[in-house]
Amino acid sequence: MLLERWLRARGYPVHFTEWNSSRLVRRAMRRGKKKNLLTPTTFSLLHAVDFADRLTYQILPPLKAGMIVLADRYVFTAFARDVARGVHPEWVRGVYSFAPRPDLTIYFRVPIEVSLERLLTGRAKLKYYEAGMDVGLSTEPVQSFRLFQSQVLAIYDRLTEEFALKTIDATDEIPAQQKIVRRMVQEILRDYDYERVQANHGFPIQTR
Repeated sequence: MLLERWLRARGYPVHFTEWNSSRLVRRAMRRGKKKNLLTPTTFSLLHAVDFADRLTYQILPPLKAGMIVLADRYVFTAFARDVARGVHPEWVRGVYSFAPRPDLTIYFRVPIEVSLERLLTGRAKLKYYEAGMDVGLSTEPVQSFRLFQSQVLAIYDRLTEEFALKTIDATDEIPAQQKIVRRMVQEILRDYDYERVQANHGFPIQTR
């Protein structure tokens, strides 16, 4: 992760964690996806278990040690994807009510057609769940992707207003994006003092 390397190069203690990476649910998630067994609610609960496990073992301990935690996606990912799958918004938020609020959340906004082009440039076809095939919007994967991800994007846009997410145009060149990200992070870390923060709760920073 570019931001992680940039912070480490400047001497900051950093821990990185990413969505859906807990070993606790990895096997169940893989099996469910392979056989298309996951209902929207089951999908939501598995991601919540993943998050709870990582929060307990990968997020809170580094924060309590005064480190900066970078999260590649956070609870807002569930707020958008799960609701787009038809799970009730209040239920999803209740499930994640234990999650600490990040000091900074950056939303890299990408138009649907750009996302589609990037994905299909790297591989031959879309994955079942990323295309929203489980929701039944269309039997054609590309069209299903457009419909499902458009709903996800619309929810993210509403979350941006509600939770003051910082939006970055992810169609810009990467150096330009990183310049903006670093400026935002520098502002958050302006008063960062490792020893003082050690006794507090650290600095959680999340990116979509």
